[in-house]
Amino acid sequence: MLTSKHAQTAVFRSATGVAGRCVLTQRQGIQYTSAPSCRHSKPMIKSLQRLLCGLILFATLPGYAAVCDEMKTEGLIPSITLKEIADGLREPVQLTHAGDGGRRLFVVEQQGTIRIIKNGVLDPTPFLDIRDRVSSGGEKGLLSVAFHPRYKDNGLFYVNYTTRQNGLQTIIAEFKRTSVNRANPARERVLLKVRQPWGNHNGGQLAFGPDGYLYVGMGDGGAANDPHDNGQRLTTLLGAMLRIDVDQKMSSRSYGIPSDNPFVGQANARDEIWAYGLRNPWRFSFDAANGVLYLADVGQNRFEEIDIIEKGHNYGWNIMEGNICTPDVNRQCDQSGLTSPIFVYPQPEGFSITGGFVYRGTKIPALCGTYIYGDYVTKKIWGLRYAGKKVTNHRQLVKSRYSISSFGQDEVLELYVVDHGGKILKIVATEN
Repeated sequence: MLTSKHAQTAVFRSATGVAGRCVLTQRQGIQYTSAPSCRHSKPMIKSLQRLLCGLILFATLPGYAAVCDEMKTEGLIPSITLKEIADGLREPVQLTHAGDGGRRLFVVEQQGTIRIIKNGVLDPTPFLDIRDRVSSGGEKGLLSVAFHPRYKDNGLFYVNYTTRQNGLQTIIAEFKRTSVNRANPARERVLLKVRQPWGNHNGGQLAFGPDGYLYVGMGDGGAANDPHDNGQRLTTLLGAMLRIDVDQKMSSRSYGIPSDNPFVGQANARDEIWAYGLRNPWRFSFDAANGVLYLADVGQNRFEEIDIIEKGHNYGWNIMEGNICTPDVNRQCDQSGLTSPIFVYPQPEGFSITGGFVYRGTKIPALCGTYIYGDYVTKKIWGLRYAGKKVTNHRQLVKSRYSISSFGQDEVLELYVVDHGGKILKIVATEN
């Protein structure tokens, strides 16, 4: 077992045959080192090395991040029970952890604060308070936080919020902790500003991938039926999954562009885009076992969908809603070149999908490898298993009484439900 004073090293061999090392510093983040020849590798090889390091170390984390054994999960997906662990929050929309071994849960409140829960106790003083600049209400507000893979060492984290300063905008900004449980709201470095034409469909999720890059989910800009066709336009950052390098700066940007992003250098396309054709990617997550990116895209008025996000793919909005052509859009429906969801459910079975996580904890062995997600309106939670490019099992796990704004994951990969009404609930096994 590693301690906080030690690092874990995984050795890999690149496609060029050059050996390199990835150093883990007690979290699911990666510090990359290598032989001199490896540091000067071609961009594509370097990106492959980052991904390999991430996947290797994802599977070799210290004890608190051991993944479950999926070989034990044949048969019916088990039911679950929701156990309340905290109350008194104000419109919480996300739960995550810092990955620093502190065993704390960080909860984003929509109004513009981040709160800390430790051992079931809610700290009365916010970790971060930026209510003075956040425009909150409806689908706007402070929507997500993501901690840098080396947060334990550098104290950096990133937030996504909407503001009305200089017009309605989405802001992606960097902050830094000042002590274990506090951050300085005045120490803000804005990385990205995206103007929003309407106040809905802001997307909101931030997450670091196993490759060490920051992924940003951006909605189509709002209104209904995507009137500006943002989902199908590569010239805008709206309606897309973005992928940026927060550790680099360019002369024209406060962040770097990964060299293997699919549209780098392409005319009439934004370099930041990783995938597009999205309506409102409210929540997405990476499978802790293999790095697969699951995304739940909120539908218009017919279908809610789950996508596997891959490099350069077009997920169809606003040509398609779910896997069906959209009747309200005045254009010919040509589905060639479009990637369909892995799963859809129709309204009124649900009206607003909330993406979750693939369960990789160890407390509920029969749930291992199951993607857990829910619906904000109907308050249902389902489990889905996906293998061999198809859904192999799916069932409703519980009909809750909570408005499910998000799911969360702790350092040991156990899962939580975030109730927009103010509660945090842990997913536990149902007793026979």
